[in-house]
Amino acid sequence: MKRIGYLFEQVCDFLSMERAAYRAFRANRGNGDALAFMFRLEPELLQLQRDLEDGSYRPGPYHTFTIWEPKERRVAAAPFRDRVVHHAVCAVLEPVFERRYIHDSYACRNGKGSHRALRRAFGFARSSRYFLKCDVARYFESIDHAVLKGMLRGLFKDAPLLALLDLIVEHNAPHNDPGKGVPIGNLTSQHFANLYLDRLDHHAKEALGVRGYVRYMDDFLCFAEGRDELHGVHAEIGIFAAERLGLRLKESKCYVAPVSQGIPFLGFRVYPGTVRLSRPSLVRCRRKLRCREADFAEGTISEETLMQSAGSLIAHISHANTMALRRTWFAANEG
Repeated sequence: MKRIGYLFEQVCDFLSMERAAYRAFRANRGNGDALAFMFRLEPELLQLQRDLEDGSYRPGPYHTFTIWEPKERRVAAAPFRDRVVHHAVCAVLEPVFERRYIHDSYACRNGKGSHRALRRAFGFARSSRYFLKCDVARYFESIDHAVLKGMLRGLFKDAPLLALLDLIVEHNAPHNDPGKGVPIGNLTSQHFANLYLDRLDHHAKEALGVRGYVRYMDDFLCFAEGRDELHGVHAEIGIFAAERLGLRLKESKCYVAPVSQGIPFLGFRVYPGTVRLSRPSLVRCRRKLRCREADFAEGTISEETLMQSAGSLIAHISHANTMALRRTWFAANEG
């Protein structure tokens, strides 16, 4: 793929940065840092533009915290000013990344997402006998900065843009090892993490000849008619991930099995004839719904917010065979 240049000017363009600020604000409306920035939007953007153009921009310190669902994760949240930069950068990077990706990579892409990945896995489950499930151990924390920067240099030749990307990559979360990891919480991290496994996607499809393949971030599935074929794919993927990407597969989560036993994927369990909500996902959904109902009862959220939250949860679980479950929920609420 031919390397692309002259993109740094698009990142620094005032209108592009203004759009980036509004996109970042939509995800951080209740943040005081965000409100202060948006109150002084024009002078803040002009100063940020000058800092980027003269090379004096430096990212600020992270706010770190831990989340526990669906599993324990250490999050590093960037200051709002840096989030504006991340959005401006990703608006430029996304179209270039998109031309690189295979069809069956579903994270961080317009028109894709987890539900489309789920439907694709369901389609393969209906036409295949066996599946291989793979997961990468400590994925975000294990991404090698040198390898990632090499990938970015294979796509871009714009020196100021590469210098900015290096700055973002090297501004690591305090809990990550030196030269390793991208912070969970950055928009750029999501796109970098998706790009990082693109080499594995092409290796699986083109070198190993895997026809049934679905990846959502570091959670991916391979499908075939025979166990031996998938055991061979598992071994080859493990070698490639270790030698080319510096990653280790989480062997306790990697296995070959018949599709008839159900495929755990993205909080669901996929069978050849149906899709069910996994038990942990069901528990999380019920807990979230109860918490939002309690917030409404205490007057901390509006009825509109409650309905939006409930609607989002119902829409999510409706991708599985959950009609009886939803009827039970509504009957309980009516009571």
